[in-house]
Amino acid sequence: MNPTINTSMKAKAVLHAIIDPLCGWCYAAAPLLDAAANAGFEITLHAGGMLTGPRRKQIDSQWRDYVMPHDQRIAALTGQAFGENYYEGLLRDTSIVLDSAPPIRAMLAVYALGGNDLAYLHAVQLAHYRDGKCASDEPNLQVLAEKMGLDGAAFAKEFAQNEDAFYQHILASRALMNQLGAQGFPSVALATSEENLRLLNHSRFYGHPSEWLVYLNEQVS
Repeated sequence: MNPTINTSMKAKAVLHAIIDPLCGWCYAAAPLLDAAANAGFEITLHAGGMLTGPRRKQIDSQWRDYVMPHDQRIAALTGQAFGENYYEGLLRDTSIVLDSAPPIRAMLAVYALGGNDLAYLHAVQLAHYRDGKCASDEPNLQVLAEKMGLDGAAFAKEFAQNEDAFYQHILASRALMNQLGAQGFPSVALATSEENLRLLNHSRFYGHPSEWLVYLNEQVS
């Protein structure tokens, strides 16, 4: 999750993914990012803070009615799992306030401790959308870090002290969005040793990771 753009790369190319852990379409893009990572692309995550500060969202019936058609479309397009505990549990729990800050801070903590932030992001997404375990809940986030093999106490300490790093990360991610002219989450940009950073049209490949890899390889060849 290093916000600094470095176009001199040892891997075949770097994909810069501007995401938010509470963005359903970022969950839709998870198979694309996984496919690229498995194919040798370096993935650098930039979390934009979609639901932070005054944009935090308390779950209510209007929110449920708003997100469910999007979630159902994502499931149809990509096969990504949305579980009963999400639809009938989390989305009906009006005590929950959706806040992107805790999962982003957790991702930063995982990265600082040498963990795989992409794998952790996807674990958070699965826990939220498939299992109905709120991604804004700090105890859930620590459990997921421990399941990755990270020390729970070290994670908790890093999480507790990274508030300033979180704010700097958000500012850098939003500056990158402005630089690219990106319109929302997720946005994916490619950097190679021969080219400057440029925005990709990833959305047409939802549900088609093999075609996405063909497209990526064409961009770097």
